Amino acid sequence: MSLYIVNPAADFPTYFGAEILAASGRRPGVMMADLSSTTLAALAPSDLDIEICDEGVAPVDLDHPAEWVAITGKVSQRRRMIALADAFRRRGKKVIIGGPYASLSPDHLRDHCDVLVCGEAEEIAGEIFADLRAGRSRDAYFGEKPSLDKSPPPRWELYPVSRAMLGAVQTSRGCPFECEFCDVIQYLGRKQRHKPIAKVIAELDNLWRHGFRAAFLADDNFTAYRSHCKELLEAMAHWRRDGRPMDFVTQISIDATRDDELMDMLAEAGVHQVFVGIETPNVESLREAGKRQNLKIDIAGEVQKLIDRRISVMGGMIVGFDHDGPSVFSQQYEFAMSTAIPIYSLGALMASEATPLHDRITREGRLLQGTVETQAVPWGSNIRPVTMTMEELNAGLHNLCNALYAPAAFGERMLRFIDGFGRARAPVDAKIPEASSFREIEQEAMQIAADVRKLGDKEGRMWNKVWGAALRKPETVTIVARIMFQYAQARHMFDKGNYWEPQLAYAPPRPQAQAAE
Repeated sequence: MSLYIVNPAADFPTYFGAEILAASGRRPGVMMADLSSTTLAALAPSDLDIEICDEGVAPVDLDHPAEWVAITGKVSQRRRMIALADAFRRRGKKVIIGGPYASLSPDHLRDHCDVLVCGEAEEIAGEIFADLRAGRSRDAYFGEKPSLDKSPPPRWELYPVSRAMLGAVQTSRGCPFECEFCDVIQYLGRKQRHKPIAKVIAELDNLWRHGFRAAFLADDNFTAYRSHCKELLEAMAHWRRDGRPMDFVTQISIDATRDDELMDMLAEAGVHQVFVGIETPNVESLREAGKRQNLKIDIAGEVQKLIDRRISVMGGMIVGFDHDGPSVFSQQYEFAMSTAIPIYSLGALMASEATPLHDRITREGRLLQGTVETQAVPWGSNIRPVTMTMEELNAGLHNLCNALYAPAAFGERMLRFIDGFGRARAPVDAKIPEASSFREIEQEAMQIAADVRKLGDKEGRMWNKVWGAALRKPETVTIVARIMFQYAQARHMFDKGNYWEPQLAYAPPRPQAQAAE
């Protein structure tokens, strides 16, 4: 029996992608190596003939000889998932579809596959593969929420690791918070389950052997349970001190900054960048969303605590809450410009299926059909606003993107980031790293970061200011280059969405912004 596992390309570039690699004439690549396909391969019987295709790296072979094709993906891949599934079935292939989108929106995929898998696969994989081999597969299988000690190490030997910037390891599933718009707890639960620390370290060993020197900790809230998190961070720090200085990226909640020891341990364990769902400075909107952990704190000040420890922050920003009037866009801009956060993933509030928000908006008759369904993209919303028109929401999103990513504004936040980077830690005797010390795809990313200066005169002036500041503080050079790559990816995303029109930026130049140019 043979199996062709496909991770489809995203339907459009995202803040977290690497489509800019191919767009700049280089070989395609991805920001993060795919855990779902490599874990599924590990769950399959050892005698199965398996091939993995990540379409972000290489084209899908629609004429692949495998008996079964397994397709997995998120809502941001839904159109491509369906297109590939239909294309394979037209060629007589049997298709299995699973993953987050299949679990949360099964009705959209039932007619496009022979077998639908909903939920987590660890406890049902044996039954599924036995049924496939015996020729008695069911139409659908439903997984529960297993202990993560049952999750096998991913089969990275089957994956194109050289074209992924970050490796990936998942240390937990689930989140204890209850944000109204989030689908994580609907899919993975509010009771966070943790992978045994020894298994996490073993997976890090495997990533290191495959050449990764940076990895994404694929947890929705890495620091949710602090006592366990500290045990894991201690083990990771010990692992790094043993001659494997890997860097890590993950997602945390801003409440982690209330624990100084935890922040110090994050830095010691090599966590160099975190994504934080800041969402909005509008207190009423935070209450509306159930984002209680962001209330009653100075978010900009809490973010700075991380940067002081040499941890950069990428911020999630949402507009379009019921309590957001037309002034929210200028409010978000002014907040962003008060922070040292260079990269914001800006999007409209989205009612994802299976969420409490989706249920509420449906009851209120405000759910829009046939629109974008992906979170954290600025192309629109599936919610009819109550405090502004849809035209005002779309225009505000468009203009806010241009304002936040205008070279002067981005440069101002970068300079503030560089200035405050590492203030709470002992000075380091850092040297500018040699390009040869990075993997090929990382060298390509750094060249794209350098090419930002060629995007225009304003970009060139901004780049010179930022890079000059980084060279005067060598410990920032690598992270500044990575952030500049993310800027290039965001600009590519806006270009592809016909969103990048600098003349639309409504925010007037600020004195600091003019200095950044």
